[in-house]
Amino acid sequence: MRKVPLNLFGMAFGLAGLGGSWLTAATQGYAPAAIGLGLLGLAAVVWAVVLVVYARSAIARRTLAQDMVDPILGPFAALILIAPMLVAAPVLPHPANTIAVDAFATLILLHGSWFTGQLIYSRVDFDQLHPGYFLPSAAGGLVAAACAAQVGQHEFGVVMLGFGLVSWLILGSLILGRLVFRPQLPDPLVPTIAIEVAPAAVASNAYFALFGERVDVPAALLGGYGLLMVLAQLRILPRYLKLRFGAGFWAFAFAWASVATAVLHWLNWEHPAGQAVWAYLVLAAITALVAGIAVRTVVAVVRDTLLPLPVVVPAT
Repeated sequence: MRKVPLNLFGMAFGLAGLGGSWLTAATQGYAPAAIGLGLLGLAAVVWAVVLVVYARSAIARRTLAQDMVDPILGPFAALILIAPMLVAAPVLPHPANTIAVDAFATLILLHGSWFTGQLIYSRVDFDQLHPGYFLPSAAGGLVAAACAAQVGQHEFGVVMLGFGLVSWLILGSLILGRLVFRPQLPDPLVPTIAIEVAPAAVASNAYFALFGERVDVPAALLGGYGLLMVLAQLRILPRYLKLRFGAGFWAFAFAWASVATAVLHWLNWEHPAGQAVWAYLVLAAITALVAGIAVRTVVAVVRDTLLPLPVVVPAT
């Protein structure tokens, strides 16, 4: 049986992120909530299908334990927990959504802490670092903070915000240093560079969820760093355009969906001229991006080219 990589869960993660963007637009009066809820429902279905496919592969190949500590794809195991939490918070009725969010957030806390300990214990080679390492603790914590706020768990949300923010600050300098000073990532991992736009945006969305939709000093600081990472992606665009499509392209989906959601919050606070036009342009852009990735995924599945060859980053 062919090996199913953990980054395949990025499909559900990306769809959930897009659903979140549409739900944000719905709260601002730009779209019906049914679109966002429908996308979240699709994300749940995709997550369940990928979970079954992955479990069958991992059990048949006896690679589950190995996958969890794999220095390249191991960080993507966090998506097994993060994606369904994104769905549960807005979709499930109360108190089921609170129970689900608390359960997933607790598992994220435990997994992120275990993964951090694993990094210390196993001493991962510096060249094996990539932006996917944000997922277990930084992304997990920040997404959990936003979801906790959605279900009324404010104090727990603040705790998870701290968990995610400090993890981001520590990992951010390490990962950016690896990208700047060490050899370029192999092609299958290049799409993970898009994840660099996500931490500031996800932190912004968590901050808005916890403390209200207002652009104060902390929100502006997050927005400034987010703008840096977004504009930096323009220089990397030529590299992206040369890549062969694969499952890793789903790294673009949630990263940019989180940016789109943050932009919608900013627009709703600043009320610029043509606010509705800007909001619809943001929605159209992120929907087109994710839809394009989804179409390419279906084509790749039909052609049996979706699952990549194993990625090997030599230790130095």
